[in-house]
Amino acid sequence: MAHSAGLPYGRLAWASQWYLRDDTLKAAITALVNFHYRQPLAMQWGGGTLSSSDGQRFPVRGKVRNARALPRYFGYGEGITFYSWSSDQFSQYGTKVISSTLRDATYVLDEILNNETDLTILEHTTDTAGYTDLVFALFDLLGMQFSPRLRDLGDRQLYKLKTDTSMYPLLDARLTGRIDLPRLLEGWDDLARVAGSLKRGYVTASLLISRLQAYPRQGQLTKLLQEYGRLVKAVFVLRYLEDDALRQRIHTQLNKGEKPHDLRRFLFFAREGVVSQKYEEGQANQAGCLNLLTNAGIPSTCKLLWRPSAMRDIRCKKKTCPIFGPFGSLTFIATASMSSTSKQHEHGWDYVH
Repeated sequence: MAHSAGLPYGRLAWASQWYLRDDTLKAAITALVNFHYRQPLAMQWGGGTLSSSDGQRFPVRGKVRNARALPRYFGYGEGITFYSWSSDQFSQYGTKVISSTLRDATYVLDEILNNETDLTILEHTTDTAGYTDLVFALFDLLGMQFSPRLRDLGDRQLYKLKTDTSMYPLLDARLTGRIDLPRLLEGWDDLARVAGSLKRGYVTASLLISRLQAYPRQGQLTKLLQEYGRLVKAVFVLRYLEDDALRQRIHTQLNKGEKPHDLRRFLFFAREGVVSQKYEEGQANQAGCLNLLTNAGIPSTCKLLWRPSAMRDIRCKKKTCPIFGPFGSLTFIATASMSSTSKQHEHGWDYVH
């Protein structure tokens, strides 16, 4: 890194030792996301109220405590997942290192509740792995809309209130489950206390969900949350089936969240693109640095594209690609800049993070 940057090794090592930690990385990412949020072109991509989350898996080297074997992605080796949250403006306002064998739904609320940027997240979407009835309930209790893209909708059981047995006769074939409304009303204070604890940061959503799902026998609170989540899910699924614009918005946002993956993998070339940090603290630092680099390129590319000639090209591309964003240009710029350092790669010079 010292060879490519033209800086003394001691200065880089000192900066890495004293400045690359969780709180400073988060502050830098927040500043970049806020700067990007105010760019005119970013406002054309979205209003900053819709986001999505998705995991990207990376292999590990050596004995890493939280690494897991997943032959589909790592072959005979092991790996971990960098789970990232992306806004509808393409910025990534959060990232978290999780085990590759854990379901995404456990962590989907963490960075939304820990969001310190100017983005006001009102709606969030994931794929099927990020959904459970508990997550539907918690999002609604917190005043947000959870809009996942669900697989095999025709095979999922939907619910309606027990008091609605004579209503919606045309939907009786679909609404086969029943929700006990008096039971929900009786336990509403407990649900409100859960929402308040999450909102004030007394407990993280991932810790709460993992604890509720860890018990062999479901407790009363778990049953209440699942019951309420089924009711919220039924309303969402009916809207999803009816509203073509909603389906298109969800699909577009999920594509926006997946677009940075190629750029992130391109940037993650240190140590041949594998994670070598053994403990969670070092892995979180590495994930934060990767997120910082990804966010650093977005505003500069956004300003570069906000020119009359570039905007004409964007309008032309929008006719065939309505989710045109910064990452195609970013990858091109990164590839061009790296071509001048190809000899350094041949000599095996190491790059930090």
